[in-house]
Amino acid sequence: MAPVLTRRRLSAGLVALAAAPGLAVADVGPGYQAEVLAEGVRPVSGAPTYATLAAAVAAAPVSGTAPFRILIRRSVINEQVVIDRPFVHLVGEDRAGTVISHLAASGLTAPDGRNWGTTRTPTLTVRAPGFRAERLTIANAFDGLAEMTRPGGLRSHDGAGPQAVALMLAEGSDRAVISDCDILGYQDTLFADAGTALFDRCRISGSYDFIFGAGRIWFEGCEIRSRPRPVDPVDGYVTAPSTPLDQPFGLVFHRCRLTREHGTARHSVYLGRPWRPTKTFPDGRYGDPDRVGAATFLDCWMDDHIAPDGFTEMWHTGRDGNPRTMLQPEDARFATHGSLGPGAGAFPRGAALTRAQAAAITRVAVVGSLF
Repeated sequence: MAPVLTRRRLSAGLVALAAAPGLAVADVGPGYQAEVLAEGVRPVSGAPTYATLAAAVAAAPVSGTAPFRILIRRSVINEQVVIDRPFVHLVGEDRAGTVISHLAASGLTAPDGRNWGTTRTPTLTVRAPGFRAERLTIANAFDGLAEMTRPGGLRSHDGAGPQAVALMLAEGSDRAVISDCDILGYQDTLFADAGTALFDRCRISGSYDFIFGAGRIWFEGCEIRSRPRPVDPVDGYVTAPSTPLDQPFGLVFHRCRLTREHGTARHSVYLGRPWRPTKTFPDGRYGDPDRVGAATFLDCWMDDHIAPDGFTEMWHTGRDGNPRTMLQPEDARFATHGSLGPGAGAFPRGAALTRAQAAAITRVAVVGSLF
């Protein structure tokens, strides 16, 4: 059974939460359809109240296009929640003080006696269109950094184990908007695997492949914070896209800041590596050749933890059954333009876009005009 996550434990086990102004009671008016609050807290929205976020989500209509806005009061909510109703909007009372958290990692045992596996670890899974979240924190409380140094701890190079997703955009998700939020974890923090999504002024933290998946995602003005990995020579990889070949865009970062926690070594973090998920075919089970990862960094500021090569290779199971078949970044779709800061460079293993090419990659082109 996962330990209860207290505010002190969250602060110690993850990253320090960003300070952000909260909602004054006077700011909360009509327009909410549900309010999640702890016992003994006085409701302020006039909407029906719920003790759990899952119960509030279950009250949303199963169809329709009207937003179902849920106000979440300041608290640490220890829940694992699936958003399976369309147009659910989560609004936190305070970005740092409204925390949705759960402790699960792929190598740990779930309540059903089986290992969690990566796709069952997310604290919050979105499976419906029109989802929005603003002014809150979504965290996976698994302490990956501590596991790296604990004798017998879970380590990725020993096989599946420390993958622990905070937020997953799964099949059914589309036109999601996440703004003014912290997405916190260590390995596989954000699994953006389906549909289109906009992340606006968010902080996303992690170490290995901490932003990954097949979705078309636009990151605007976000802080992408790398965390140290003391047991490996490489501290991490920001992205691991698995973009379908017929999809022109994958993960696009525009005017973001790539920062690092104390202890993250200089030149130790790659911007990305191409993930080729395993799929079953009539002639065997191997990495899907129709997944050719795409990640683009436009006008981003980069600290000196970024590796001079920019991008690197990643292994997958080849058609011949070799589990260490390498996919090179030159065979994927990695590109940069207008990089700034001490970590910026020519990045020889990714394409350098011309000004005209970069100008053609707009938010509307990547995720549409519905946001």
